[in-house]
Parts: sequence; structure tokens; C-alpha cells
Amino acid sequence: MPAGTSYLAALGRLLIAVIFFVSAVGKIFAPAMTQGYIAAAGLPFPLAAYLIAIAVELAGGTLLILGFQTRFAALALAVFSIATAIGFHHDFANQDQLIHFLKDIAIAGGLLQVAAFGAGSFSIDARRGAAKSATPPVPLGRDLPASSRM
Repeated sequence: MPAGTSYLAALGRLLIAVIFFVSAVGKIFAPAMTQGYIAAAGLPFPLAAYLIAIAVELAGGTLLILGFQTRFAALALAVFSIATAIGFHHDFANQDQLIHFLKDIAIAGGLLQVAAFGAGSFSIDARRGAAKSATPPVPLGRDLPASSRM
């Protein structure tokens, strides 16, 4: 990996995670308003949707920052972002809604990049990969039948 890209990957994960943390905190401090917004959008089960959104945003954001299970977290947050775009920002005649839709789609695009290329060197995933690769390899021929070994 070229010099500096490890820092960029970590910074990118942090910057993407911030929007999910800020959104979750806003939901936590305004539960009635958030559930009302969910209901007004015509989505079912506002309380369940509210709780799921907070859990996804906090857990996904935390996993992104730590770089733990990063590909899974990024993929889950990408799906969440696309669902949010479709569920809440589909009135393209409204310029604000169009901008929010495009923002959510762009966030999903960035998250898909993280899912495709991983967390980078500054992550728990990288440390775990290094630990796994540090285990001694299985000697050649160990998995072959005795008659095939020389």
C-alpha cells in the first residue's frame, strides 16, 4: 500500500462514521419527533424503525471507526443509506429532498468502496489478519495420504 493510504483509509472511515453518530444522537434526543417523521413518511412500525435505526447507526459507526468487521459494517450501512434515501427522500420535485437522496446514495457509494477494499492497515481487521498470517503454516505433505509422501 503506498505511503499515506493507511491514514487516508482510517480518516475516511472516521468521516463516514461521523454522520451516523450525529444522526443517532439526534434520534436519541428527539424520539417523538423521529418516530413522527418515520410515521409521516408512511413507514410501518415507527418505534421499531426508530430503535433499529439507532442500533444500526451506532453499531455500524463504531465498527467503521474501529475497523472491526469493516466490510460487513460498511455493507450494512450502505444498505441502510439506500433504504433511507428511498424511504424518506423520494420527492425529487423538492430540491432539498433530491439533495438528501443524492447524499445518501453518495454515502452508500463510499461505504461500498470500504466494503470492497477493506479497512486498511490501521484497523482491528488488519491486526487480526496479521495475527492469523503469523501462525506457522501447515507443513507440506501433511494433508496428503501417507502413500503420496516422500
